[in-house]
Amino acid sequence: MLPRLDELIIAFDKGLRTVFGPAQSLRETPGEELLEGTLSEADRTLAASLMRVNHSGEICAQALYQGQSLTARSAQAKAALEQAAQEETEHLAWTESRIHELGGRKSLLIPAWYAGSFAIGAAAGLLGNRWNLGFLAETERQVVTHLEGHLDRLPKGDLRSRAVLTQMRQDEARHATSAIKHGGGELPAPAKLAMRLSSKVMTGIAYWI
Repeated sequence: MLPRLDELIIAFDKGLRTVFGPAQSLRETPGEELLEGTLSEADRTLAASLMRVNHSGEICAQALYQGQSLTARSAQAKAALEQAAQEETEHLAWTESRIHELGGRKSLLIPAWYAGSFAIGAAAGLLGNRWNLGFLAETERQVVTHLEGHLDRLPKGDLRSRAVLTQMRQDEARHATSAIKHGGGELPAPAKLAMRLSSKVMTGIAYWI
């Protein structure tokens, strides 16, 4: 289903807010009540770099789901995508806040991450409800695996970052389950591999830039 002009305008506005505006969260940041642990300079740099990768991933998630929602062919798929996008906005706020606390910076390539992911999401939406939601489910499964890897790499003393990533992992797993319940199909193996490879490129670049 091709989007209407008003939907395009709203999508453009959301894109500008995501790329250039501060994200807002309805929920409290996980781990906010925890004391900041004593971290060495190397540990702070590592944690900030990992959180920059996760923040970039949340930018991509916002773009993917906005693109998918824009071209979704059913109200059911659109509702599932919009719900996921709302929680991804909270993840965006949490990771941004944690980056600042660690003295790090966000990726310099945020506009590029958003534009590329939005195009992929819009293309996925045009494939129909089954594949659109299947793409959402597979994206979330891969994000869960990615977050588990980062939880292993985080400095042991960084309890606040760990709390953020743990809650994000729970949310992402729930999104994947919801997408399948709403009719998402299993993507073919080549599509899954392509998604993993593109994610690896993005995370590798975002760690440094």
